[in-house]
Amino acid sequence: MRGYLVRRLLQAVVVLWAAFTVSFVVLYLLPGDSLSIKLGGLEGTATSAQIDAVRAEYGLDDPLYLQYAHALGDALGGDLGRSAQTGAPVVRTIADALPQTLALTGCAMVLAVLGGGAVALAATFTRVRALRQVLLSLPAIGISMPGFWVGLLLVQVVSFQWGLLPAMGNEGFESLVLPAITMALPAGAMIAQVLAKSLTTALAEPYVETARAKGAGRVRIHLRHALRNASLPALTLAAVVAGNLLMESVVVETVFSRAGVGRLTAAAVDTQDLAVVQGVVLLAAGVFVVVALVVDLLYPLLDPRVGRTV
Repeated sequence: MRGYLVRRLLQAVVVLWAAFTVSFVVLYLLPGDSLSIKLGGLEGTATSAQIDAVRAEYGLDDPLYLQYAHALGDALGGDLGRSAQTGAPVVRTIADALPQTLALTGCAMVLAVLGGGAVALAATFTRVRALRQVLLSLPAIGISMPGFWVGLLLVQVVSFQWGLLPAMGNEGFESLVLPAITMALPAGAMIAQVLAKSLTTALAEPYVETARAKGAGRVRIHLRHALRNASLPALTLAAVVAGNLLMESVVVETVFSRAGVGRLTAAAVDTQDLAVVQGVVLLAAGVFVVVALVVDLLYPLLDPRVGRTV
């Protein structure tokens, strides 16, 4: 197990380095840079010498390899640089926006797991064929609906027509409900689809027939025997979904005018604020790596055969 953990930690380091490098190269290849956009508004008031001095201060006049080396070295030391637009440290900027996004993604993840799991269990438990077909079609519908469209629909109906929940802002739990539902819908649909298929396969396994022959009831077979083995693929998918939710917050926080990492990322991309974008990319990669590691450590608890192969 110790060797397995070491390998996983090394893989995590490689993932973070790759995320940093790819984001750096992609942003460097974009036309213009954040300081050019910022200083563009000072044309006529700032001299070329002053502009060159600012660019030198941020190291943008250095060759690419030197910029990369300096940025990577600072990142290894925990310094992700300063925002070219605000001048504030990137770590502090992201830390200020992170709590709102964590609350949103956490609620969305809980809704996705509970909703997706309930649909999958109901679809594979019911003996009514028509109901089972309806339940199995729900995940495909949920996946096909774009997040921004769902968000705008909820705002129009629930907020503007019914007046039940606020349409925007970060004030209280009520403002969290609609954005969380918007993010949870496609995520829950994917979990439901995978879990329903795994449950169907597990219920046809010989050990289920053995349990039936010993007199176990349907509920016990479904929840204790089939669900435990069928949950591994859904658990793997849940780890991917958890990482994707952070990126989906860019769209959802914009639609619902919520402050958070998503809106911070959208603004940073718009102004090509390289340091902030890289900080967010590293955060997303770190979240994905940590969640994936936790899921990998849970595998042996759900299926002891996995532990013997590690």
